[in-house]
Amino acid sequence: MIEKPLVSVLMTAYNREKYIAEAIESVLRSTYRNFELIIVDDCSLDKTFEIAKAYEEADARIRVYHNTHNLGQFPNRNKAASLAKGMFLMCVDSDDTINIDGIENVLNAMLRFPDCSFGMYWTYTKGEAFALSSREAIHKHFFIQPCLMMGPGGTIIKREYFNAIKGYPYKYGVPGDLFFNLKAASQSPVVMLPFDFMFYRRHEGQEINNQSDYLFYGYTYLRDALQELDLHLSKKQVKWLQNKNKRRFLVNIIKTFAKTGNWNKVKTALRVTNFRIKDAIIAVFQ
Repeated sequence: MIEKPLVSVLMTAYNREKYIAEAIESVLRSTYRNFELIIVDDCSLDKTFEIAKAYEEADARIRVYHNTHNLGQFPNRNKAASLAKGMFLMCVDSDDTINIDGIENVLNAMLRFPDCSFGMYWTYTKGEAFALSSREAIHKHFFIQPCLMMGPGGTIIKREYFNAIKGYPYKYGVPGDLFFNLKAASQSPVVMLPFDFMFYRRHEGQEINNQSDYLFYGYTYLRDALQELDLHLSKKQVKWLQNKNKRRFLVNIIKTFAKTGNWNKVKTALRVTNFRIKDAIIAVFQ
């Protein structure tokens, strides 16, 4: 067991002057003291950067960076990770907070399972952390309980492993973290964390509210994951999931048109996903 490894807490920010001070202070109150807090402002138009810089001046563990141009969510997360020095990476978004013992409890759980490079919040029960093999995690996710759906704030990962799997993909918009989770879980056993360690704030300015991205890319990230990743599934299971993904997308675009009457949005979704007539036929008849 490694004693008190450095944990890099990554905080990306864009127009979060209303929340970022609370987010920073939650990290500073942590019972676990061996951390660095890396804040990367993505060209905010408000006082987010100035607020973060004031904290940097008061605490040597904080490093604040300002992008020269807006990168967007996942490129900025990858940039923050590239600046990290810790053994582990955790994310505390600039509109969320972490519990006072959050870093300590999550880190202790990871150190109990040294063969695991990836950990994720488990939503279904409370108790002690446990590990699942890649095969177990993927099978549970697809066929029992969707346990790999957490955003970055609900995860911890070894920095070397994050770099080895090339960080977050850019091409899937908001659901990019879902592809990342599958990739990370497919190549390492996963520590499931069945205890609360952070507060996830819901508000109007979040990326999760970008329903267009979920419509466009919710289909493509899973399509590509099933094609490109070794998910430890049989050919029959892969085909079943591919057909299910097609059916779900077809239902979603029909619902979108019924709700909005916006045919242009439907056409955009079909173009972005390259969803063809043959895919619709498969969705309906297989």
